[in-house]
Amino acid sequence: MIRGINLFFRLASIFNSGNTAHLQCSATAAISDLIKEIIFMKQILCFSLLISLPLSAAYSAEPKATQQLSVQKSAALPAHLTTRIQWNKFPRPQYKNEDLKDQNRSAIIRIYADETGNIAEARVQESTGLTHLDNLLVQAVREAHVKPHVEKDTVTPVIGYQTFSLKLSPDEDREVCQYQFDSKNWQAQQQNKKTAFSYRSQPTLALDSEQLNEHNRAVKFSFKVNKHGDVKKVKVKKGSGIYAVDQAVVQAVSQSQISVKRTASTLWLYKKSTLKDEIKFDLNQCPE
Repeated sequence: MIRGINLFFRLASIFNSGNTAHLQCSATAAISDLIKEIIFMKQILCFSLLISLPLSAAYSAEPKATQQLSVQKSAALPAHLTTRIQWNKFPRPQYKNEDLKDQNRSAIIRIYADETGNIAEARVQESTGLTHLDNLLVQAVREAHVKPHVEKDTVTPVIGYQTFSLKLSPDEDREVCQYQFDSKNWQAQQQNKKTAFSYRSQPTLALDSEQLNEHNRAVKFSFKVNKHGDVKKVKVKKGSGIYAVDQAVVQAVSQSQISVKRTASTLWLYKKSTLKDEIKFDLNQCPE
């Protein structure tokens, strides 16, 4: 560029000299040099642009790369959704015929239980039609306790729905029968008969005759036991027809301790046992 400026001043001095012959010759030479200088500067400029293009492209691409954030996967599992909640303590609403306003009632309560099984939220999904009765059911649910759901060795919250069928009692003065856990296996134990397993103590059952809805009921179930005798999973094989009755049996078995007899040849090798039992509830045979 400095060379081009010098050529420009050289050309100006030639025109100011006043010598026509010398002017024509020198001007031609100066103009020729100036054109060459312009062409040379143009080549340098083009070359500089070509060199700077990859660098500018790299800088322009850099912000886009920084905007692509890595996806983080949460280790927390979602809440377990079920229509058959397993209870450690089943809700027991207390009501009278006058609360039902002379007709049978039913309701569905939506429940959210945290990882410990405590009821964090309970609200009416389908109403009984009576606000005070809905509130009674919600209060009973809040005082209950859900069996925590375990998935992939992780305890998760539970979201579920519990149905309540509230029936008019034909005779409020009738004695209410409180049942005990007199299952087929437990009765055999008391008679010192040979059994595949034994309950270390009689399971505690929370069930009365009003919950049978005027019919005899029976529940067949199976369960698994670990090497410590703890019941880990109870499955109803044949239900009573009333979910609350089935869950009362499941709860009683879940909280019991079991002793399993093993032979000498299999004593050294532990295998989780799957056992079965059944229990019947007769309206005409209440324990004294």
